[in-house]
Amino acid sequence: MSETIKTDVLIIGAGPVGLFAVFELGLLDIKAHLVDILDRPGGQCAELYPEKPIYDIPGIPLITGDGLTKSLMEQIEPFGPTFHFGEMVTTLEKIGDPLFRVGTDGGKTFEAKCVVIAAGGGSFQPKRPPINGIEPYEAKSVHYAVRKMDAFRDKRLLIVGGGDSALDWTLNLQPIAKRLTLVHRRDEFRGAPDSVNKMRALVDTGKMDLKIGQVTDLEGPDGQLSAVSIKEKDGTVSRIEVDAMLPFFGLTMKLGPVAEWDLDLKENLIPVDTGTFETTTPGLFAIGDINTYPGKLKLILSGFHEGALMAQKAFHYVYPEKRLVFQYTTSSTNLQKKLGVA
Repeated sequence: MSETIKTDVLIIGAGPVGLFAVFELGLLDIKAHLVDILDRPGGQCAELYPEKPIYDIPGIPLITGDGLTKSLMEQIEPFGPTFHFGEMVTTLEKIGDPLFRVGTDGGKTFEAKCVVIAAGGGSFQPKRPPINGIEPYEAKSVHYAVRKMDAFRDKRLLIVGGGDSALDWTLNLQPIAKRLTLVHRRDEFRGAPDSVNKMRALVDTGKMDLKIGQVTDLEGPDGQLSAVSIKEKDGTVSRIEVDAMLPFFGLTMKLGPVAEWDLDLKENLIPVDTGTFETTTPGLFAIGDINTYPGKLKLILSGFHEGALMAQKAFHYVYPEKRLVFQYTTSSTNLQKKLGVA
């Protein structure tokens, strides 16, 4: 059993709205931990359109998803949030007033006075590659995310895919793997050109292998890979001995365990009170695309507004004996000190 992690607020989702919630909570001296199934902050912005321009952030005529994520991370740095990436919240239980116990698929347990669901349209789930018999290998020697790089040290590693995730992990894991092979169905890649160039340089110097084709069969007993078969572009089939495989075939959005939390869902969305963005469960909030209310607009700026009002209500749960005094960052020396600008 891992030790229970205690915090004022647990935020489920580290997309832009979840990140800005850290800022609003931090101004009120409320500490937050964040859990996200992805391996980095940014949510949809980071995963689906990191380089796509966004035009409707107030005061910023144009910014990319990656740029917005970086700016938000810089903005919340003074408040020292703790991130738990590569984990999905699986259980949520109210155990006090106010107090919640939250569990993840990675075995972590949290206790928080408030929980904020900022999960966008749900959790990102990896797409399973079309390989017969892959199920017994999953979570044993076939992994859809890298939680600890050292788990792949000195392993014969196969990475499948042609996007940024496949290329990034190829470059990060190649130095520690015993041998690394990248497989992609065609000799064109969707990832950043610089990453493609670095990968090809490793291939040219013999430090890794590149196969153009598709994985067709897996070998190995009891869920432990020993080899895979690859049908190459010219129709020939080659066999490679491997210890682990990382398929990066993209992500799909699913509501996931949220659907089982008795939240009176309406068309897979969580109804909230528009004065506080609290659900029907006291201390449990929902902000961003995951919630619904009359007039709801699925915009990042709407989520920012919801996070601000949520923090005002969360204060009363975290500090029930304190009086909340509203302050402006432009004029409050107290807030400016917290931000490190006074």
